[in-house]
Amino acid sequence: MAPTAALTAVNRFGLGARPGELGDAAGDPRAWLLSQLSAGAEVLPDALPNSLDYLRQEGTVRDLRKTAKESNGDMTAQQAAKDAEKELRQRIRQEIALRQQVAVVTPRSFPERIVRFWSNHFAISTDKKIAASFAAPMEREAIRPHAFGKFADLLTAIETHPGMLLYLDNTQSIGVDSKAGMRARRVPNPKAARRGLNENLAREILELHTLGVSGGYTQGDVIELAKAITGWGLQRAQDTSSTGSPFRFNVNSHEPGDRRVLGKRYREEGEAQGRAILADLALHPATAQHLSLKLARHFVADQPPPQLVTAMANAYLASNGDLTALYVTMVKHPLAWAPSARKFKTPQDFLVSSMRALTLDTQKDAARTLDLQARMGHPVFQPRSPAGFADTAADWSGPDALYKRVQAAQTLADAAPQASDDPVQLATRSLGDGMDAETLLAVRRAESPRQGIALLLASPSFQWRV
Repeated sequence: MAPTAALTAVNRFGLGARPGELGDAAGDPRAWLLSQLSAGAEVLPDALPNSLDYLRQEGTVRDLRKTAKESNGDMTAQQAAKDAEKELRQRIRQEIALRQQVAVVTPRSFPERIVRFWSNHFAISTDKKIAASFAAPMEREAIRPHAFGKFADLLTAIETHPGMLLYLDNTQSIGVDSKAGMRARRVPNPKAARRGLNENLAREILELHTLGVSGGYTQGDVIELAKAITGWGLQRAQDTSSTGSPFRFNVNSHEPGDRRVLGKRYREEGEAQGRAILADLALHPATAQHLSLKLARHFVADQPPPQLVTAMANAYLASNGDLTALYVTMVKHPLAWAPSARKFKTPQDFLVSSMRALTLDTQKDAARTLDLQARMGHPVFQPRSPAGFADTAADWSGPDALYKRVQAAQTLADAAPQASDDPVQLATRSLGDGMDAETLLAVRRAESPRQGIALLLASPSFQWRV
């Protein structure tokens, strides 16, 4: 049986149904989704540390470690370093748990899914220690404010954020003919000798963030872009004079001269040179195609209809790179609602949709699921690749992965509040008529309510965003 449009709106475009949400979407599911876009993403509390705070706290940790190392075994100094590092890790974990909680409680789960899509598109991985503190702040500071405006603004916010600059080593990139490069040649220094032009960020901007791997760029374009963004770095952690962004353009590290990228010449303008290239990349037809394909793959199907992708790309270019126009075109297109369109839930999707269905919505609940998500192979902000986590069924539906989902379903059922004890009612309010008859029968025949809930969450019907 084909899913209702309300179920599709809540479950495939959104993060799964909370109690009453299928009814809210039933009148006009498309209008229900579009109304969420006008409100944008949830805003996380201002009291959370910003990237500058984290940068300074990391500097404090480094200073205390150095003191402890030089203290000849002084236990007080060593404990101070351990306590500072523990506090830093706790603050980061608290923010990630809050992020999980927001996804569970929000009444606007379509924009929240969009935020998570862009976090995976612009992936950084916290297993690289130097960037570990900045993944959650990057989503909060760069993605949430810009995910519903111009892509050029989102792109620039990402590429100048400490998370991306540290993760892809641009803070270590120095132009060969920059003042810093020439000084290193005059005064040999082993540490400085290890630094030079680093292509990592430039390559991923072209391959992953904008044009795509088949976008028509060359190795020469990578090198030229890498030169243009030399000097894009961070202020020193010990500099307490700034109260704003930690981004700093170091003119002494910047490679001077004009650059040519994708056949266009960009005059030497310091920091503005790199920003001009990003602005043009944001509006390139290959970027429009790449972004539209990835969005359609995430929201519609592993192999999205080419007509849908083309319509989205055309709307993007016609709107001068407006992201909301891209989302609106997708929501309004009939192919996005085809009966055959569906997506297999990632572990993150499975857990969030389960928590929404069960109203496991405290920060304690959210924190508890972070370890569960990691055990399912989807640790938060840890894709271990700049390409992010995979987004197709084949990557998440292996035998071991499915077995872990069954285990997770039982864990979630055991944690469910007493109000969720009727598994048939739970099935109705979370899946509507999307529950297959066989699973519904099994749920009804369960030996206990908790077993019925576990059967529901582990069922094939619950594993798909239809």
